Amino acid sequence: MSNAVGLSNAVDVSTAAGAPTIAQALAAARAQGLDRLDAQWLLGHVLGQTSAWLISHDEQPLAATDAHTYAALCRRRTDGEPLAYLVGQAGFHGLTLQVTPDVLVPRPDTETLVDWALDLLPTLPTPPQVADLGTGSGAIALAVAHRHPAAQVTATDLSPAALAVAQANARRLGLAPQWAEGAWWQALPAGARFHLVLSNPPYIAGADPHLPALRHEPQLALTPGGDGLDALRQIIAGAPAHLHPGGWLLLEHGWDQADAVAALLAEAGFGSIGHRLDLGGHARCTGGRREDGNKG
Repeated sequence: MSNAVGLSNAVDVSTAAGAPTIAQALAAARAQGLDRLDAQWLLGHVLGQTSAWLISHDEQPLAATDAHTYAALCRRRTDGEPLAYLVGQAGFHGLTLQVTPDVLVPRPDTETLVDWALDLLPTLPTPPQVADLGTGSGAIALAVAHRHPAAQVTATDLSPAALAVAQANARRLGLAPQWAEGAWWQALPAGARFHLVLSNPPYIAGADPHLPALRHEPQLALTPGGDGLDALRQIIAGAPAHLHPGGWLLLEHGWDQADAVAALLAEAGFGSIGHRLDLGGHARCTGGRREDGNKG
């Protein structure tokens, strides 16, 4: 059978003239437009094997059920569904997190926010009180708890389904943040105070042309509509009342929003305002320190 045979045809042939081999199935996926690594990840997921195993066993035929499953996953991937949803997990800051369509897929750029937090944590009182607003899969909160065990971490989310995913990840990793359901500061008691608050809120503008490509992810976690800054405005406005004097607020935002976020922080009375660059060299995170003169 030719390597150019499509996956659907390969499945049909498997019942008559022999099953497609691993090499043929991967070649068919590539012919349909899948990235090579995506094709390997999906087939490895179906077979429960590593990419190295696939390469060393590329002449092995697929069972018909595996060929059908692989074909279906490839069709979903070519339709733009994130690979993490198809295999049920994603890597983040050295952790493997379970993900579902109820949460955003953790992005490598968000590791910039965690790295900044880890730089600051040794300078804060012990134990540092840390909050992650809008935790989603729990990526930020769990990475901080894993890398800085002394931190007392609270994670919030408006979505009960997202919190369930985060809590499952925490149990599997043996980590135990506190959890709170609600929108931003409303999820927390009025008297709650933190030394460090982190958030990767929805920040994509409502008219952003990239949104259609993200249609498989929860839109509430991607965009607040309008100019994309509404969630950031709410978080910054409420932060002084929930930070200890000298506490820090670190925020992820869009590649072109750093100046706007810095202006919002300055207006709210924050000092020591700075930025951190993402993997592409863009100012992806902006943060500031609560000055003693701030209210709260």
